[in-house]
Amino acid sequence: MSDRNNTALLPVLSAGEIAEIDAQIAHVPQRSAVAIDALKIVQAHRGWVSDASLRAIASHLQMSADELDGIATFYNLIFRRPVGEQVILLCNSISCWIKGCDQLQRQIGEQLGVGLGETTPDNRYTLLPVTCLGACDRAPVLMVGEELHEDVDAAALHKLFARSGGGA
Repeated sequence: MSDRNNTALLPVLSAGEIAEIDAQIAHVPQRSAVAIDALKIVQAHRGWVSDASLRAIASHLQMSADELDGIATFYNLIFRRPVGEQVILLCNSISCWIKGCDQLQRQIGEQLGVGLGETTPDNRYTLLPVTCLGACDRAPVLMVGEELHEDVDAAALHKLFARSGGGA
């Protein structure tokens, strides 16, 4: 890609983001091979990946925006709309469902005032369902940011959000 095209991306992607993406590209034979990495880089800087950012990333990787959007929407840890400072990933796999994840969802809703896909008014938390967190033997589980919480019950949930200042 020419310098002129890289410069055209600067209003959407920062020079730092482009440099990080280019560092990943240097390690692969095909630019599109870093699609997930590029999405993660932009999300790390911005908290989510906007349509404009996605189009700029796709252009930089020399792939279509539709192709990149297919990757972004398949990978459940790429956020395609704004999220809160902390994302709560509530596992709703069969193991977690059997062990009461639906009850946890209601309790989170009551404590934080959000439903699935919603963000608290103070922009602190976003609650999202996730198919599996890979801890079925310790169900029900959820993640808050990067922290996995296992065998979660009502008391643990209350303590978790009281400790972090969430809830009423």
